[in-house]
Amino acid sequence: MRPPSEAPPPSADPEDRAHWEAVEEASELLHERRFRETLVELREVVQRDANNPYALYFMGIAFYESGQIEPSRDAYRACLRVAPRHLGARVALIHVLRALGDVRAAIEEGGLAMAQAPGDADVLYAVGMAHFARGDEVAARRFFHAFLAAGPEFESSEEVKALLEEMGDRPS
Repeated sequence: MRPPSEAPPPSADPEDRAHWEAVEEASELLHERRFRETLVELREVVQRDANNPYALYFMGIAFYESGQIEPSRDAYRACLRVAPRHLGARVALIHVLRALGDVRAAIEEGGLAMAQAPGDADVLYAVGMAHFARGDEVAARRFFHAFLAAGPEFESSEEVKALLEEMGDRPS
């Protein structure tokens, strides 16, 4: 996982705009890959407002990128408690749970993500990877083929094509 390539636009909702403005500096630090400083800034934001989904999501990224996988999981879960439809946090949580070896929970989160965004390439990739980690090649193939049909970025598509070939499948 990498930090988001561009900042999500704040909505016209005043509370959402305030949440975004509170994390602008931390977002810049995150893009600069200054994870320790990012976390310091985000902790201050969360102390002021524990319901800021941007802060919690960015904390998840910063923890993950600094090798702190369990705190990353906890930050993504906190984000989803305050913003249950935050797709980026849900997809990231799938990857983190898989990295922690909790494949069952990753697949459960994948079901929620699929219900929310069934054709989303990031969702299809994450769910496919969770099934692959579980050893369910039939399900992994299904999600990987759907992922490739969704027109993903080159790097991810090449990884999935290699996994399909490893499973004896010819990617479409």
